[in-house]
Formats: sequence, C-alpha cells, structure tokens
Amino acid sequence: MTEHQIFTRREFLGGALAAGASATLSAIAADGPAVDAKPKTFARRIKLGLIGCGGRGSWLGGLFKQHGGYEICAVADYFPERAEKAGEKFGVDKARRFSGLSAHKRLLDSGVEAVTVVNVPHFHPEHALAAVEAGCHVFAAKPVAVDVPGALQVQAAGRLATQKRLCYLVDYQMWTDPINIEVVKRIHEGGLGRLGHIDSVGFSIPWGEPPIKTAEDRLRWWLPTTALSGDVINELSIHTINAVLWVVGKRPTSAIGRSRVVRPNPRFEFREVYLVTYEFDDGLLWTHRVQSLKNELEWALKLDAYGSIATALVSYRGRSYLRGGPKHYGGGNVESLYDLGAIRNIATFYDHIVRGCCDNRTAQQAGDDVLTAVLGREACVRRGCLTMDALIKENKKLEYDLTGLKV
Repeated sequence: MTEHQIFTRREFLGGALAAGASATLSAIAADGPAVDAKPKTFARRIKLGLIGCGGRGSWLGGLFKQHGGYEICAVADYFPERAEKAGEKFGVDKARRFSGLSAHKRLLDSGVEAVTVVNVPHFHPEHALAAVEAGCHVFAAKPVAVDVPGALQVQAAGRLATQKRLCYLVDYQMWTDPINIEVVKRIHEGGLGRLGHIDSVGFSIPWGEPPIKTAEDRLRWWLPTTALSGDVINELSIHTINAVLWVVGKRPTSAIGRSRVVRPNPRFEFREVYLVTYEFDDGLLWTHRVQSLKNELEWALKLDAYGSIATALVSYRGRSYLRGGPKHYGGGNVESLYDLGAIRNIATFYDHIVRGCCDNRTAQQAGDDVLTAVLGREACVRRGCLTMDALIKENKKLEYDLTGLKV
C-alpha cells in the first residue's frame, strides 16, 4: 500500500437532557455558521504556523490562505520533504521551514501568533500545550489525543488558553452544518420526548498494513499503530462520538463491548471491528458500531436517536432530520461538510481571535470525546464492563518508542 492510499482516508471524507451541558454544546455549534461567509475586510492578518504538513495539514493551509485573514509564516513537520513542499506552496522563507521531532518548538520560537496542530494524534497534546505555553492560539485537528492522559492534557491546555486569553478551537465539522444544528436544537427542545436509545456508526475505508522497515516508516504510515492513532474507534468515528455527546449533553458513565481482528495474519495491532454499548447516568443506552473493512460498504458517520414520540438522524453526509412529534423537521441533505465545515471553522477561529472570544469549549468537549472513545476501546479489548471513573483513575498512557527518529 502506498503513502497516498494510507492517507486518503482523511481526504476521502471531502431521558431529559442535562440542561447545562446541552446549552454549552449548543453554543459551541452556533459558533460555526455565525461567521459562515468570508469577511470582505480584515481587522488584521494573523501570523500563522502549520504544525503538520501532510495531506490534511497542507490542504488546511490552503483554506487558511484563501480566507485572507492569515499569513502563513512558518511550517513544521517531522519529514523535511513535507516541510519544504509546504514552504514552497505558501511562500514561507526557507529559514522558517522546520523538521524533526522538535520542529514544533522551533516554529513556536519563530514569531507566529497562531498555529494549526494537524499532526499524528499521539503528539497532539504535547504540541498543543507547547503552543499555548508559548502564547499562541491553537486550531486543532481531531482526535486531539489517543489516551486518557492526553485527553486530560488537552482539556488543561484549553483552560490555560482561556486564562491567557488565547483561542483553542477544535475542527469538528458536523456541528457547523445548519441542518444538523436545527435537528439538535429541536432535540434539546424536547422534540423526541424521552430519549430511549441511540444507535451510531463510524464506518471507514480499510486501513491496510503497509510495509514497515524503519521507525520513520511507522511514523509516516501511522494509522495502523494504536499508540499513534488510538485505533479505528478513535481516529475516524470520533466525529460520530462527538455528535452523540452533542445530542445527549454529557459523556457516558460506562461501556461494555467486543472488538475483533478480521484480517488473517495481522502485523499491526489495530482492530477492524468494535461493537460498544455505552450507558449514561440516567440509564440511557447507546450502541456504537465501528468497522474498517474492504466490504464495499461506504464510509458513514451518523447517529439515529430514538425517543418516546419521535426519531432523529444526524449525519456527516446524507439526510439529517427529526421525524414525528411536535418538533417535526423534514431536514435535508448534509453535503460538502468536509470542506465547508473546515472553512466555517477557519472563519470562526479568526473571528474569535480578533474579538477575544476565549471560552475554548471545543477543547473541553474534544477531551470528553476522546475519553469516550478510549472507554469504548478499552472495554472492548478487555471484554468486560468498564466505568469512566475507573478509566480516568487508571490514567493509562499509550507509550510510543521514539528510538531511531531525528530530533
């Protein structure tokens, strides 16, 4: 499998609710479309650095440039050829094209005001916290971590950013879509009646097992390595997990499930199938199904919410609606969310910086999303029931050996 095939997975995407938490998540969602249109004029241009210049990192850099309110001043990636390519693309001075494991540190010392953190998820917490400590605003890809310590570190970085009057925005797309926002708004208004159960899916194209000969090969093709990606349940289906927590307004308290390796003679530890049942503190049940198999099934990120008087569908692409009850909403098709969601978030990021809006609720939510993914992953791997409290108390870190990599 080629590098292109490994990384196109990202590119291919193109009871009563807890009132307080629901209000918070609704406010986060409202941030997106509020600044949907590109401003005609800018208060100033923000000096931006790109941490991570692979497929999505470079692609996002192009959207930042198109926005017009940013000046890309520095780039950093472990691989020098990626940093050089991005530097050429965005006209960055050669002296500000950094590579190696500490490339992000040199970038943060180069005078940038804001950074994108679009790198290998394992390193995301460290790089984002370093950016906040250096006084930079953070625009972050998801998932923001792969384990409990990382998720908690991201939430701490978000709180520190708020204290320092810095912005930390996580680039989720589903809650920027007007149709999804209207569906979830009506759910929060009681449109489903009493919420009975939720069914969600996170189906992706197969990851494959690329030939690995060196430490750099593993870093280049990082998806199949659980310590780098968090596995299938974390890396792609985090979108769906985020949407469920948006609907419910809180994270689950326990999980039980099973996972499976389907491919013969596996060389990597990732599992293609996860089937998890989560439970919330009010008894609400949520079943989450994850697969990464070459079975002609298209990728899908969506949830079905079933209430006592109506049902709802929230999707990354395709139909979203609320069917039945007093809040019936025919909805419509969610389209081009991969690019439009990022464009909205880039505009929101600019708007938050110039207005000094530093609540950073997306950082807190993104941490909860990862904790939920890790809870499901660990419950499935251990083949038993696991509580969120026990998971957090355990605070297990996914270690990764950096031997053989350049500083």
